[in-house]
Amino acid sequence: MGLLLFGVAKDIAGRSMITLPDGITTVGDLKTWLLATYPGLQQLNSLMIAVNREYAADNQLVAANDEIAVIPPVSGG
Repeated sequence: MGLLLFGVAKDIAGRSMITLPDGITTVGDLKTWLLATYPGLQQLNSLMIAVNREYAADNQLVAANDEIAVIPPVSGG
């Protein structure tokens, strides 16, 4: 299962795609693993996860064929 990263999340992780380990079954599991593996992401005020191009709650299940992305805070004016 892969995870796409954009913007500052990509900069912090140093890559645009991460292969997730086995055992991640929910968005909450993914966030826990992601913040433990890339602690620099904890500095972000908010970090949303999108599954199949829709924002996902922590209890949403994820599957190997899902498109999963980290959406960092967006700034602009």
